Amino acid sequence: MKIVNFLKSRFRKYLNDEHWLKDYIQMGLKVGENCNIQPGLVIDHSNCWLIQIGNNVTIAPQVYLLAHDASTKSKLGCTKIGKIIIEDNCFIGARALIMPNVTVCENSIIASGSIVTKNVKKNTVVGGNPAKVICSVDDYFENQKKLIEVSPKYDQTYSLDNITTDKKIQMNKELTNKIGFRY
Repeated sequence: MKIVNFLKSRFRKYLNDEHWLKDYIQMGLKVGENCNIQPGLVIDHSNCWLIQIGNNVTIAPQVYLLAHDASTKSKLGCTKIGKIIIEDNCFIGARALIMPNVTVCENSIIASGSIVTKNVKKNTVVGGNPAKVICSVDDYFENQKKLIEVSPKYDQTYSLDNITTDKKIQMNKELTNKIGFRY
């Protein structure tokens, strides 16, 4: 059964991700090297050539990159359009929405669920609706290092392919009202 599920997921990945991403690139989307783009990315089909993704960028599932805003169409007869630039070494959290005319500068982090309507400065963590500065990337990782020291830690035997029922129960108990980390 695991083999069948694996093959199904690879086939879905090929059909839903790799194939359509290549189509967008042929239409003008720019994607750098060593990017990790998760399933469900929504790219503005009608303006994909206005979107640039740098090197070493991670984009979590179901992120929206919209290079247009049609809120002006019915009253003014035109749609706002603008470039989206995601510079090198950025992380875009799940279900974030990046609007037109936004640059996410290098080494920045966009929190999951954020709506980004303004540029994000270099080495900055932003989140919320609308996205606001939370802290610097250096402060974020320093806080995470401290959290790792006092949090439950799990190895790969706690991952989907390896976990036992007992380990699931253990994780559920240990992670009640706290965060943990898997290596």
